[in-house]
Order: sequence, then structure tokens, then C-alpha cells
Amino acid sequence: MVTLLGACEETGLWCVSHDHDRQGRRLTSLVHIDAILRGAHLIGVPGPRLLPRTFTYSDSLDGFCLFYVNKYIDYHAHEIAW
Repeated sequence: MVTLLGACEETGLWCVSHDHDRQGRRLTSLVHIDAILRGAHLIGVPGPRLLPRTFTYSDSLDGFCLFYVNKYIDYHAHEIAW
């Protein structure tokens, strides 16, 4: 589950972040594959620290707290995001 934070003033891309419960733990849920309209291209928003050399793409969802949703990845994504 994610929280839509609105459009970034600098990039114009929408920002999303993980949902958290009252104790600060990430909320998770299962989404049935038939409910997915289209995949999303997420771009991790960098923080003030450098990523470790051992960081890989599979660590991205855990390594970033904020993501841009790239609506320009293809025509259909652009059409749906508006």
C-alpha cells in the first residue's frame, strides 16, 4: 500500500511513499493479479546519504522511502496517469 503525496514541483512527477501503521511499521497487502491494470515505473528519490556498493535493484523497495511515478515511460502510462 502506498500514499500518494501529489506532484513534485521540480519534476512534475507524482510522489508516493509506503503506508505505515501507528508503530511506524510498513503496511503490506496482497493484490490479486487480475486487479492490476498496468505496472508502474518507480524511481527512488535519493536521500542525503550515498547508497552502499552492495545495493542492487532488488533492494530498491526497501532502500527508498519516497518514489517518483514515471508517467512518461510509455504512451499508455501517460494516458492513465492523467
